[in-house]
Amino acid sequence: MNITGIIQNGVIEAVKSLYGEDIAAGQITMNVTRKEFEGDYTVVTFPFTRFAKKKPEAIAIEMGGYLVKNVPQISGFNVIQGFLNLAVAESYWRDFLLGMAGQKDFGRVAGGHRGKVMVEYCSPNTNKPLHLGHIRNILLGWSCSQLYEAAGYEVVKVQIVNDRGIAICKSMLAWQKWGGGATPESTGTKGDHFAGDYYVLFEQKFKEEYQAWQASAGGVLVFEEKVKDGQTKEDFFKKYKNSYFNEHSELGREAREMLQKWEAGDEATLALWKTMNGWVYAGFE
Repeated sequence: MNITGIIQNGVIEAVKSLYGEDIAAGQITMNVTRKEFEGDYTVVTFPFTRFAKKKPEAIAIEMGGYLVKNVPQISGFNVIQGFLNLAVAESYWRDFLLGMAGQKDFGRVAGGHRGKVMVEYCSPNTNKPLHLGHIRNILLGWSCSQLYEAAGYEVVKVQIVNDRGIAICKSMLAWQKWGGGATPESTGTKGDHFAGDYYVLFEQKFKEEYQAWQASAGGVLVFEEKVKDGQTKEDFFKKYKNSYFNEHSELGREAREMLQKWEAGDEATLALWKTMNGWVYAGFE
């Protein structure tokens, strides 16, 4: 019997023992305890006032004491007005998990084909190295795939490597401007980390450019024209960063031009893109 059934039976027994009333499971209102309160399941005691002739809070206290004493799976309780919050014993969860582990087909849907689903996961960018966030994504994606398979679906697992776009051009442009012909081999750096270093370098150079622009005549003029009442200079320029990249930044202009060349099939740009992506793929491996 699952824990909700155990609690329902316990409540039925408690009502009979404490108040001499026979009730059915359908008369019990029980929910998962709200996250702001302690407990696992909450029993609403207001409906029991009719025959208990007591306030809901008093009923909840009496029932909580009965359940802790007589139901081994309940380890504690607390009362919020007429809401009885019950804590499930750790031993129940331990036994439950051990029981799951001992059942090879636990949770699997027997027979039938419920359709086909596609699960895309990991899908890294080629402008930065793999990190713990990617591992988390891989584990979540794989777990979802397993759950779908257990539920009777045919699962197609896919990964889309995000190897194009303005973010990729940032690392390409940074290498082109400041790389000096360096390679992962010449620096002894893992390929994906190598490309990621140039993405970081671009952002550093862009930050320097943006800070200098803020103090320039053009930056001061934009601030005076666009600042909102009560908005600080720091807050304004923090929010204006993307607009600056697209409208005023020299580095932003160069990155967009590189992206446009890539889209137009420019041979030199495509060659650089293939070279840097190759370094990243080697690093992924």
